[in-house]
Formats: sequence, C-alpha cells, structure tokens
Amino acid sequence: MIFDLNKKQCYYFNEISKIPHGSKNEKAISDYIVNFAKERGLAYKQDEVFNVLIDKPASPGYENAEPVLMQAHIDMVCEKNKDSGHDFEKDPLELYVDDEGWLHAKGTTLGADDGTGVAYMLAILDDETLEHPALQCIFTSMEEIGLVGASHLKAEDFHGKRLINLDSGGETETTVSSAGGARAEIICDIEKEENDLPAYCFAVRGLLGGHSGGLIHLERGNSNILAARILREMQNDGINLHLVRMSGGLKYNAIPREADVVFVSSSSCESIEASVRKTEAKIREELEFSDPGFRVLFDKAEAEKERMTSKVTDAIITYMTLMPDGLLHRSMKLEGLTTASLNAGVCITNEDTFIIEDLIRSALTSHTDTVIDQLKLLASLTGFRVEVGERYSGWNYSEHSELRQILKDVLAARNCTLTERAAHGGLETGIFKGLIPEMDIITYGPIAEGEHTPDEKLDLASFDRSYEILKEVLKSCRK
Repeated sequence: MIFDLNKKQCYYFNEISKIPHGSKNEKAISDYIVNFAKERGLAYKQDEVFNVLIDKPASPGYENAEPVLMQAHIDMVCEKNKDSGHDFEKDPLELYVDDEGWLHAKGTTLGADDGTGVAYMLAILDDETLEHPALQCIFTSMEEIGLVGASHLKAEDFHGKRLINLDSGGETETTVSSAGGARAEIICDIEKEENDLPAYCFAVRGLLGGHSGGLIHLERGNSNILAARILREMQNDGINLHLVRMSGGLKYNAIPREADVVFVSSSSCESIEASVRKTEAKIREELEFSDPGFRVLFDKAEAEKERMTSKVTDAIITYMTLMPDGLLHRSMKLEGLTTASLNAGVCITNEDTFIIEDLIRSALTSHTDTVIDQLKLLASLTGFRVEVGERYSGWNYSEHSELRQILKDVLAARNCTLTERAAHGGLETGIFKGLIPEMDIITYGPIAEGEHTPDEKLDLASFDRSYEILKEVLKSCRK
C-alpha cells in the first residue's frame, strides 16, 4: 500500500502534516483553510479562536435537499518519543508507510486524530464531480484541550440540521451518544490551631485508576474517597484525630490512583494502625476484582506545628463520606453505557482552603443539574461552597436517525454491518446538540490506532474505503 498523493484525501492529509497544528497553535492551519476557501471562491468564516466554517453550494439535482454539515477538529495531540528531536512548533511531520500499509509519523503522533476528517472535508470541497446537497464544513480548534473551539460556536453559525462528525473511526462504526459535563470545585475554608499531638500518615496505593469517561463503569476505587473512608472509620473506632493535609489525584478527568493523608491524634499508634488495617482489609475484599493491588501504607510522621480544627476536620470527612461519586446511572437501552457519573478527581490542601475538583458527566442535562444540586445541598450542610465552572451539553441516544439509516444502507450495499457504539466521554457533538436539539448526528471515520501516542497509525486502505463510503452517504442525502 502506498500513500498516493494523487488521491485528494491523501494529498490534503500530507499538506496539513506539513503545518504544525498542536492545540493552541492552530492559526497557521486555520489560515491555510481560509486561503483554500478564498482560492475556490467559497464562502467562509474564521472566528477569534480560529474555527473556520466553509459553505459549498449543492450540486445539480440536489438544490432542494436539506443541507449536510461535516465537522472535524484541526488540532492534534503533540507527543513524541524521548529520542525524537522533533519540534512541534515548527517542524513538519515525517510521514512513512510500513510494510502492512499503515501510515505513521517518525517518532511522533501522526495527527490522524483528527487530520483524517480535515483531509476528507478539504477533498470534498475541492471536488466538483461529486453529488451532494449544500454542504457546510466546520473546522474547530482546541478540541483536544477541552472542546474549546466548539464551545465558541453559536446556533446561528450552523446552516443545517444534519451533521456528520468526522472524529470517530472504525470504518463500519458510528457513535450514537456522548456525555455532557460540568467541572465543580468544592471548597472548604481551613481553620487551624496549634498542635501538640503526635503526627501520622497513610497513603492509598495500588489502584488502577483510568479515564473517568471510558472506565468509570468498571467501578474502580477512587483513592480520594477511600482515604476519607479510612478517616471516617477511624472516627467510628473511637480514634480522635485532626487533619493536617490531604492530597490525591492528578487530573479532574482521571480516576485517582493515589492519595496521601497527614493527621495528628491523641490515640495510641497501635490503635490507629489497627483501625487502618481493619478498613484496609474490608476495602481489599470489596476491590478484589477491580483493583487487586490496593494497599494502605501507614507510618508515624514528623511533628506538625499546626492542625485543622475539629470542625473543619469533621466537615471534610463528612462531605467526602456522603458525596456521590463514581457510576451513578446506566442506560436502559444500550448495554454497558454509563449515562451519568461523578469523579472526585483531585483533592488539594492549600494554606487556607481544602479543594475537591469534580467532573460530572451525563448525556442528560437533568442528571447534571441533579448532581450539582446534591453537591451544593451537601455543601450548605457542612460549611463548604461549590463553584461550577465550564459546562458542556451531552448528546443523548435517539433510536431514530435518518442519517444513521443512510450510513447503514450504504454499508449494507458493501456487505458490511454498521456497529453502533456510545461514549461516556465528552464529544463536540454534545455541544452542537445542545445548540440545536433537533440536529441529526452521526460520526464516521477510518480505522486508526494509538491516538495521542507516538505509536499512532492510520490504515491507508481503510482511509481510502471510508472516503468512498462518505461520498456515497452524501450522494444518498437526496431529501
């Protein structure tokens, strides 16, 4: 298999690979797309975050058909091997094809996520022989760092209600839903007092963690929640304690694997450790299959001059014991789909505040609203406060989709069966569905593997086949 630059989709993938386009560095590729539109006399719009929208009139015979929107993001994740000297700010990607027909970039991510979608749209816009309704091609920025570009679009920017998102691969697969989300910071102001008690520490270790969008349904242990449970069960065992600090997790969207707690107590070291070990044994049994490596490290700690007051200590332990976390709801329609979850991803003790960073995910806005209300109600009862930050809409599953049926029919003509899959992670499609609730959406793309790593690769045969299928879908949109 060769990377044939005579094929429009290959040509444009090669062209954009020459332009550095990591997240927050999209101006050059955005300008390239604008110049592309200018050279072809196509109407376009470029906004302040470098999203570009291009319109192409319907081909003859399709003037009365409903327009079709296509969308892909123009940024890529920039990762490289340790021995690579590649500079993502200025160097073009070094593309090569292996013996099995996979396209790679030497020592770096390839940017097939989502360069394939960008290349497909440019190829279609550049081909006057195709049959299709009026098209609007939407090139979004900063998808990989939080759906930023998509969040800047408004309902009036869209010129149709049928959308093909080109950021989902598999050739014979389509995504049928995605989670919306909201970030919340749960904050407790810290009151301190002088300390004259011995200090102790424990560490939660051995959990598997993982992405809270894709793995929350596995009910893996959350190190922050488990640390609070250990503290609560100490209190139940009659251990008198004051928190000094607690920290755990690295990212709000990752199930935390580790947590560290320092506290002081007037109880004996032996009684404290006995309580810790008792709780450790119970949790280990509960996590036997999800987190077999779970363990708790316990030791004496260096003396501490200050401690949190009993009121603050109790508030933190109470809040984290009662707060919802993990898998909240499953789909009654699609097997294995999580429809609502909460991840207490990070705990931080600052000089004056204790903060829990939460990520709420749900395909339904009502679920998100309910969880936020629960967090705020619990905060009002414990002396915390909740600050809700960025929020984006979900895309709930719809049993009926004309676009999905068209894709299914096109694949059936090739003796292929369409596989429907649902995602609990956030996609740009959720934002678009929130802006235009009646939007009919499918996702599509070729087979690629290793996204976000230097092992990323694109199946060139699938890249060609998927492009032909995409063209057939557009041709079939006659109504």
